[in-house]
Amino acid sequence: MPLRIVIDVRHVKDFGIGTYIRNLIRALSALDTTPHYILTARPDDVEEFSSLPPNFETVVYHGIEGHWMNHLAYPYFVRRFAAHLVHVPLNNVPLLLPRPYVVTIHDMSSVLFERRSGWRDSFRLHRFRRGLLRAERIIAVSAATRRDVQNLLGIPSSRIKLVYNAPDPKFLDRVTAGGRSGGPDAGTLEKRRVLERYQINYPFLLYAGRIRPHKNIPRLVEAFAVLRSELEHHPVYRELKLIIIGDEISRNPEVRRAVIQTRVEPHVRFLGFVPFDTLKVFYSSSAAFVFPSLYEGFGLPPLEAMASGTPVVATHVSSLPEVVSDAAMIVNPENVFDIARGIREVLLDENLRQRLIASGYLQLRQFSWERAAAEVLEVYREVAASR
Repeated sequence: MPLRIVIDVRHVKDFGIGTYIRNLIRALSALDTTPHYILTARPDDVEEFSSLPPNFETVVYHGIEGHWMNHLAYPYFVRRFAAHLVHVPLNNVPLLLPRPYVVTIHDMSSVLFERRSGWRDSFRLHRFRRGLLRAERIIAVSAATRRDVQNLLGIPSSRIKLVYNAPDPKFLDRVTAGGRSGGPDAGTLEKRRVLERYQINYPFLLYAGRIRPHKNIPRLVEAFAVLRSELEHHPVYRELKLIIIGDEISRNPEVRRAVIQTRVEPHVRFLGFVPFDTLKVFYSSSAAFVFPSLYEGFGLPPLEAMASGTPVVATHVSSLPEVVSDAAMIVNPENVFDIARGIREVLLDENLRQRLIASGYLQLRQFSWERAAAEVLEVYREVAASR
């Protein structure tokens, strides 16, 4: 009897998690055709998986996301498939999910940085811990995340498998969507059109990612203000801007407060989310990508910037040293002046810029979805054999 595996793909359109689901499924589909995969999807997501081989079956789950009934309804739904195991690709495990199951843990930020008072938060943390403690295997996306799971929950290392994430392969295609059929000149024209659409004709620094307290964006703004004062007479960078691409600015007022207090309002732009090909243009057009995070479970954006040929400034905390290695300018996330120093050196030292760009391309080779899928499939087989 072939291995039957249920994979919960209901979050395929989420930021970050969606990248993981899409690329893992695609890479699994290119491996062994023996296992039978059952993808539980939301009605609007079925088309996302329409081109998979015959050993992939997509079934629709109609439950309302976030409703308490999912703790009963989704486990009941899953049981009908008589699977050898279930893979939940994020730690959002329904309370009655049948065992055995595998959970991918992307970070521990909800435990470390999102603590609030009240019974709702206590229940959320209880469910978070319970989901990992009952899992047959936990897939951690970095060694730092694996250590956090061990230290905070006391889960033995034998139950935790390290499987690195990787950038979306589309970032490795350096020609934008509009230029694919028209050659490199068409790609250059498309980049110009995108920048003109956003009225950008100046050098800029880029941050792309979630807007959360541990992302440290207020210090990035303060460092940018320091840097602008230092470069106000520079022939190239006197018009330097900071572009922030991310979500939920309104829920993090300290970011705008930092912009106002440092008096850089005319020089900072918030763009919210942008389409994928537009994001690629911003990555490849920025003078430097700055990632000042205080904590990362993995940290995909620096690798996406490296794939775009852009030098990266990143911090020395949690998973980032193992992800960027020596291919980024490393700074102290708690020191505004050190962040400013790192950016300044990357902007002004051309030899350093070229070394970081070349090292970035080499660092990307450490991560691939083909390798990740093979290691995840090995986890599936270990769990099925142990049961």
